[in-house]
Amino acid sequence: MEPEFNSPLLKIMNQVETDSFRAWMLAARPKTLTGAAAPVMVGGGLAVGFLRSSSFSLCSLSVWIPFCLALVFALVMQVTANMVNDYFDFKKGSDRDDRLGPERACAQGWITPGRMYRAIIILSVLALLIGLPLVFYGGWEMLIVGLACVVFCWLYTTHLSYIGLGDLLVIVFFGLVPVAFTFYVMTGCITSEVWVSGLAMGLCTDCLLIVNNYRDIEQDSKSGKRTLIVMVGKKIGLILYLMCGLIAVVAMVYVTNIWSLAYMPYLALHITTYLSMTNKTGRQLNGVLGATARNIFVFGLISAVVLMIE
Repeated sequence: MEPEFNSPLLKIMNQVETDSFRAWMLAARPKTLTGAAAPVMVGGGLAVGFLRSSSFSLCSLSVWIPFCLALVFALVMQVTANMVNDYFDFKKGSDRDDRLGPERACAQGWITPGRMYRAIIILSVLALLIGLPLVFYGGWEMLIVGLACVVFCWLYTTHLSYIGLGDLLVIVFFGLVPVAFTFYVMTGCITSEVWVSGLAMGLCTDCLLIVNNYRDIEQDSKSGKRTLIVMVGKKIGLILYLMCGLIAVVAMVYVTNIWSLAYMPYLALHITTYLSMTNKTGRQLNGVLGATARNIFVFGLISAVVLMIE
């Protein structure tokens, strides 16, 4: 006979040693890294397509070094944001016993709060050091952009996500900023297509936050966390999820002109995930969360390839 889900044997097998390598990996939430990588890929794809139309050599290190730096910066910032979210939600008491999402490191005792806080400081400094060479490619304004990313990474969990501004920050810092400034450090200029592509990527990525807040609407309400979904309700939340993905595709088709068919795989995945979302509640929505992360990566990959070719 198979053991029950909550059997003592299974609990022992799933125990995580405090401050172990496994604990830190769980705290980093590697599955979320697709959301950080996708907009940088889009910005890079747009830059390659732009440079192909000029006499500039795509084999030049001045193209690919800033792209790699932007990508690593984005990944480190994503891990930092995950740990900031873990630590401050624990300190605020938002990680309640009735939590429906994946377990958090501080709340579960996998990582002590003191060490988590020190790790956040180290990662924030590391991200700035990684991004610092981008000043050579994009000017001193890159330093301001990097500092803004770190500051709003902290403000998101500590203040802004509690007053319904989380979705706006996702659109800005997982869409407009990474797409625009990846393009800028690779090409030295900005075009109108860059902003449209950034908005598309931000809307697509926001689907992930919408699912997360849709799942946690009751718990967030009890904790005093007024997310956008808490404000507008679950029915409108479902509509927002669907429309964000659809508008993202329309925006990218506008940028890429005749490449509408290229987005059919993403559309099929997005609509399928939306329909699945309408029939699930509670912890069942964790599967929708994973599917949405996959969809974001697919959207980013399609966009990057199309933009390079177009």
